[in-house]
Amino acid sequence: MSMNKENVSEESSTNNKMSFWHLVLTSMAAAIGVQSKKNLEKDFSQQSPLPFIIAGIVFTILFMGSIIFVVKLVLSDV
Repeated sequence: MSMNKENVSEESSTNNKMSFWHLVLTSMAAAIGVQSKKNLEKDFSQQSPLPFIIAGIVFTILFMGSIIFVVKLVLSDV
């Protein structure tokens, strides 16, 4: 049986864990609703959804904190 390069690269990519920066970029893309089909398939091929859940919670907390900070900054100048 011969395997072509695409099959080998797909198998190795599904076995590898996701990098931190890929997780950050995926979370930001999900927050604004933009994601390529290739990245979506890569994300869904991961074994555990836990990193995505944690990244989503952290991203939401940071986003809300930045909104609160900007609102307080603007209202303090009034």
